[in-house]
Amino acid sequence: MGLIGGMARTAVVAGTATAVSNRVALRQQERWAEQGRLPAAYQAPSDSQAQAEPAPAAAAQADPIERLKELGALRDQGILTEEEFATEKAKVLGS
Repeated sequence: MGLIGGMARTAVVAGTATAVSNRVALRQQERWAEQGRLPAAYQAPSDSQAQAEPAPAAAAQADPIERLKELGALRDQGILTEEEFATEKAKVLGS
């Protein structure tokens, strides 16, 4: 198996693990909500908390130049097609 095959398998395993983990967390959250004992971490923030905390998307957003470099490297390695690269580049640049 080559490098791309190994990376593809790793991506599939990681994606599956993430999906399973998210589903388990969602089921547990639903059980806690039914029992009326939902922990504070899973409760919707109040208006004052929502204004005080920065938006997760803004905090997690990477430097656009670094993201474009990563995308270019993936394209150069043959992991991304030109079309996929162009789509992701447009997302990063906001166009």
